[in-house]
Amino acid sequence: MVGTMEEATGIPGYFKNKGILITGSTGFLGKILVEKILRVQPDVKRIYLPVRAPDAASAKKRVETEVIGKELFGLLRETHGKGFQAFIEEKVVALAGDIIHENFGVEGAQLSEMTREINVIVNGAATTNFYERYDVALDVNVMGVKHMCQLARQCPNLEVILHVSTAYVAGERQGLIQERPFKYGETLRDDDGAQPRLDVDAELKLARDYQRQLAADDAEQKNERKAMKELGLARAREFGWPNTYVFTKALGEMTLGRLMGGGDVPVVIVRPSIITSIQRDPLPGWIEGTRTIDAIIIGYAKQNLSCFLADLDLTMDVVSRRLAMMAAAAAHASSPPPPPQTPPAVYHATSSLRNPAPYAVLYRTGMRYFNAHPRTGPDGRPVRTRRIHFFATVAAFTAYMVVRYRLPLELLRLLNLLCCGLLGRLCAELGRKYAFVMRLVDLYGPFSLFRGVFDDANVERLRLGMADGDRVVFNFDPKTLDWDDYFYRIHIPGVMKYVLK
Repeated sequence: MVGTMEEATGIPGYFKNKGILITGSTGFLGKILVEKILRVQPDVKRIYLPVRAPDAASAKKRVETEVIGKELFGLLRETHGKGFQAFIEEKVVALAGDIIHENFGVEGAQLSEMTREINVIVNGAATTNFYERYDVALDVNVMGVKHMCQLARQCPNLEVILHVSTAYVAGERQGLIQERPFKYGETLRDDDGAQPRLDVDAELKLARDYQRQLAADDAEQKNERKAMKELGLARAREFGWPNTYVFTKALGEMTLGRLMGGGDVPVVIVRPSIITSIQRDPLPGWIEGTRTIDAIIIGYAKQNLSCFLADLDLTMDVVSRRLAMMAAAAAHASSPPPPPQTPPAVYHATSSLRNPAPYAVLYRTGMRYFNAHPRTGPDGRPVRTRRIHFFATVAAFTAYMVVRYRLPLELLRLLNLLCCGLLGRLCAELGRKYAFVMRLVDLYGPFSLFRGVFDDANVERLRLGMADGDRVVFNFDPKTLDWDDYFYRIHIPGVMKYVLK
């Protein structure tokens, strides 16, 4: 049972004098969480941030540059004024470490002090590349979880573990998708009831053995990167997942449940859908990196996108950084210890059930925005916003690409032969572009045509259990968002300012 946050302390009150370990702090979501904790609870004891770096000085520099130095921390910097740097040095500890190593690579006295102080672990580190090398994705998304669990067992004062996953571990499921953890070995395949057996340890061994095999073969070494990527995609699809990213995130969830589920420490899994820019505080519109849906916005801006794979009537499940992470951690840590064999609690940070936003919202607000704020061309004149042609099925999109691009490409290749290879470079370039687009369709199609709806009953119960003040500070109710207003006034300008600069 999740405890109710009392009015006297609330969510910020829980984090007072707490030691917190956050992995993935240099990522978009990690930065947001670090800033939020420091802003709403300046009396937090310590926030440990392991980052890849050769030594302590380099780690500190990286955190200063890639985390604390971002515009996101402007409000916090203004609040503390001249004391900001001293505040950060007291509260934030940068560690030279990496989740792919045991104890994250932290050793000696620093490890002893850290494990003694940690009350909360937030694992937000991940490689999110859909087409990542299989060995790399397993190292980060699975072995990273295993090392986090090993470290957690060394923390005598640990109160809660929060793991950030993705809602799309659901693969291509349709209908209502429940907030429930995976069983170890579970797959998304159901071929006449005979499911293939999924063994996480076997997948780790397979990737290691195949990588060694490639490295030992001189002829295959130059193709190692592509071969490891293809292996990840093949293994994901063997068990019913559309790409390496969501497959290895699912394996990470299984590993977490196997190693920490049923213990004395509550385990929470938060599964966000597509995380878009900040709606309000501390910096409206702030965003880093390109989300799947932002390809449409960037295509508008650069005027180089003539078609896109998406059904405008389908829901694009997006969340405006409105995650229940701090609320879930505080609620579970404040509850009695979980009964034996209790699986991890799962929270869908999603919007498709309570406030669905169809792709048509993004399209019409994009057209409206760029008509009102046209970009200028090299000649200084406004660039007319062209309409984009959308395809609601992979088959229709593929047929269009064949007629519009593949057939002309084949004719160009024939002409190149008649011209004794004079057009070879152009043929090769167009061929690569065509193959790249088709690979994107192959990878992103399951998401742009996703027909599932994410249940968020656990998130709603969590929200209803919060104090009134906390509901304002930690507002993650998707019903309070006006999607047309949000995309037109906040998200699209944010992409233009912070992504396209």
